[in-house]
Amino acid sequence: MKYFFANWKMYLDLEESCAVARSLVGLSFDERNIGVAVFPTLLALAAVRDILRDSAVAVGAQNVSWAPKGAYTGAVSSVLLQAVGCRYALVGHSERRHIFGETSDEVRKKLAAVLDAGLVPVLCIGETQADRDADKTTYRLKKQLMKALDGLALGDADLLVAYEPVWAIGTGVPCGAAEAEAIHGWIKQEVKSYLGREVPVLYGGSVTSSNVAEYAARSLIDGVLVGSASTKIAAWSEFIANMSRASGAAL
Repeated sequence: MKYFFANWKMYLDLEESCAVARSLVGLSFDERNIGVAVFPTLLALAAVRDILRDSAVAVGAQNVSWAPKGAYTGAVSSVLLQAVGCRYALVGHSERRHIFGETSDEVRKKLAAVLDAGLVPVLCIGETQADRDADKTTYRLKKQLMKALDGLALGDADLLVAYEPVWAIGTGVPCGAAEAEAIHGWIKQEVKSYLGREVPVLYGGSVTSSNVAEYAARSLIDGVLVGSASTKIAAWSEFIANMSRASGAAL
């Protein structure tokens, strides 16, 4: 199984989000080999869900509160997101960590809350350019994984990890597919040491319709988490076509 996840961030307004969603209703792909999900803004989430309700495209949340209920002004819980039809939730995205100051403790609590609500978390990890320059990539990733997963009782619940090197996000300079695959292999073994089993690991960071096949064709890369490029209606057919071709021809 390969995954194509589209994080629309705050690029699209309600009307634009619905337009992209409508273009995906008739999207043709083999659900047995490719899992597709979109992550719209919170205000567009319900409308996008309604449009995609009878399609094979799932809907996810870009952010979630660690609290299930209570006096938390401006927060939205996993329970509420599950009730409106979300299947996935991003947890610990680098923009949440670095722009909004989200701590490792918050990431851990959010991960637990998402699992408790029956959603599938997508745990995002990644190193900065400074980490990379100092040869501390695995050190940073290990620290993020340890703080999120140590002692976590996952059971039979689903969990995905997204490796998104911070230096590659939105820069147009992606991590090469071979390098990314090597890191994915390391992540899989590290996660297994905490959970007793491997989980799917996606790559994110300047993925485009023209380079997505390079990642999808790698056996240790289980899919991609795409940002701004996934907001373009015209790019979707190429994305899915390349994913479909590559998913059956892993290197």
